Amino acid sequence: MSISVFLFLALLFVIALLIVRALGRSSPTRGEPPAHRGGPHAEQILAERYARGEIDEEEYRRRLATLRGTPPGGAPPGGKPPGGAWP
Repeated sequence: MSISVFLFLALLFVIALLIVRALGRSSPTRGEPPAHRGGPHAEQILAERYARGEIDEEEYRRRLATLRGTPPGGAPPGGKPPGGAWP
């Protein structure tokens, strides 16, 4: 009987913990920028970081190419570069 009471209390604790965690994820956390809560798209966030001077042009272009699925040179992954010639 004492084991069943212990298991019941443990089950209640686990359920309460899961509910608290689920509610915690839906509410904004302190210090977290709004973009990470389903705000602007990744490219817009990247453009904002570039505009604020957090990243330089080279890093902006590299990350933008990564987001778009192309290498920084402009060729699609596994494809030929623009113009069809390899350097």
